[in-house]
Amino acid sequence: MSRIVVVFDFDKTIVDCDSDNWVVDELGATDLFNQLLPTMPWNSLMDRMMMELHSQGITIEEIEEVLKRIPKHPRVVPAIKAAHALGCDLRVVSDANMFFIETILKHLGIKECFSEINSNPGYVNEEGRLRILPYHDFNKAPHGCTLCPPNMCKGLIIERIQDSISPGESKRFIYLGDGSGDYCPSLRLKERDFVMPRKNFPLWDLICKDHLLVKAEIHDWSDGEELERVLIQLINKISKEEKASQLISPDCKLQTLSVYVHEALPQSLLRVQQ
Repeated sequence: MSRIVVVFDFDKTIVDCDSDNWVVDELGATDLFNQLLPTMPWNSLMDRMMMELHSQGITIEEIEEVLKRIPKHPRVVPAIKAAHALGCDLRVVSDANMFFIETILKHLGIKECFSEINSNPGYVNEEGRLRILPYHDFNKAPHGCTLCPPNMCKGLIIERIQDSISPGESKRFIYLGDGSGDYCPSLRLKERDFVMPRKNFPLWDLICKDHLLVKAEIHDWSDGEELERVLIQLINKISKEEKASQLISPDCKLQTLSVYVHEALPQSLLRVQQ
């Protein structure tokens, strides 16, 4: 069982741009998107845009091909593979959508590295149109968080992951993100956890306003190369701390003492005991 849970945002963290904007721009729908943006929540707007693209004859296959061309830093995939190889439990918490994320992760060959993907539902309906729905149905059951958009509170998702861990398990979290939506989950992290905000992005700006509000240790990064270096350093740091704590645990002390006593006793006494 992994002692380290690494939680990745997706847009501008795993990939180097916003996947929603990328698809809209690449398929020539930017003007309509900007026209409708002031009239509805972002998540609802993306569902509407998928309807508009479908009505124009844009196929799911064309959307998939656009997603496969999305910009990404060459060191991010190796970083994810390395963290997985080191035994970390990797998860995604993203305000993109399941269809975009799964398509891209499969293309990059890293989908199987993640034990869980939390995002807005995205699926192809019977008409061949991509539907994008909110993670939290804000019309029926608002999540009530003032920091997060109506369709998703990442803080509640992090709390659910934290609550799923057995009381006897010792888990350390590393959270990587860039946007304002990553601030709420950063506030839910504990003192022995780590948050990795992307430098000069909204999450970093919010943390800098009052870093004392964040209990976790803060380590910023600028690009994929720095993300890889900082992430692997933190994983190694946690692993060393865990090994050190095991060496001085009560059980280890008793075991060491037992071996010492066994070696110190005269052989004649040991034969009697046996």
